[in-house]
Amino acid sequence: MAKDDAFERAIHEAAEMILSAEYVVALTGAGVSVESGIRPFRGPGGLWTERGEPPMDGYTRFMEDPKGYWERRLDPERRRELGRSMHEAQPNSGHRALSELEEMGVLKSLITQNIDNLHIAAGSINVHEIHGNTHKLRCMNCNTRYPVEGFEVSELPPRCPSCGGVVKGDTVMFGEPIPVPTLNMCLAEAERSDCMLVIGTSAMVFPAAALPLNVKRSGGVLLEFNPRESELSGVCDVTVRAPSGESLPILVTRLKERLG
Repeated sequence: MAKDDAFERAIHEAAEMILSAEYVVALTGAGVSVESGIRPFRGPGGLWTERGEPPMDGYTRFMEDPKGYWERRLDPERRRELGRSMHEAQPNSGHRALSELEEMGVLKSLITQNIDNLHIAAGSINVHEIHGNTHKLRCMNCNTRYPVEGFEVSELPPRCPSCGGVVKGDTVMFGEPIPVPTLNMCLAEAERSDCMLVIGTSAMVFPAAALPLNVKRSGGVLLEFNPRESELSGVCDVTVRAPSGESLPILVTRLKERLG
């Protein structure tokens, strides 16, 4: 079977399974933003593959010296390649396709491991950011989230206007627990799902990587959209081997054709 035929067959099978499902949820990883110019962390071309993973005790360091964390965060010389590209990036056709699936009523919610805000920028509404958002800050006491822009940081570390707790960047650091409200919501969405789209993720980071397995154990189906094999490929019911910016818009077209 030719590659184009295999692609079309996989898209057709994915569309059929989506139409047969009652509650479709998406889980996205770094791969969905590669086409927006944001490098993945792992795998070929990955930032951590090239430079090594950041310290595993980042959260411990923050807790020991939150003022020092903020001094480093505010240092203009610390803007690295990932930070620059993330703040300059725009949603790609894959992000927009997921937003369209939600607007169509097909996709009920979206869980993302990405911190780049691109799903929200593309128009997705029911988004659960399991690793946080680089455009936001979070109180370590009450979990209230604030936009970075306009937040008062004259005192270091800054304090939460609601409860007075210490505020840090919203992105989850190594060693930092996922905020309980966010984790519970993601677990609940996976529990409700009988069909999960697993898009552009290496499926190596837990607890996010456990969510598709929870769906599978409950009798649901997994549809993978990834140009490369992942840790989940062996248990997925359908695998579409193409970048999400290419495959997801075609999936939307096929679903529209079926739904009339």
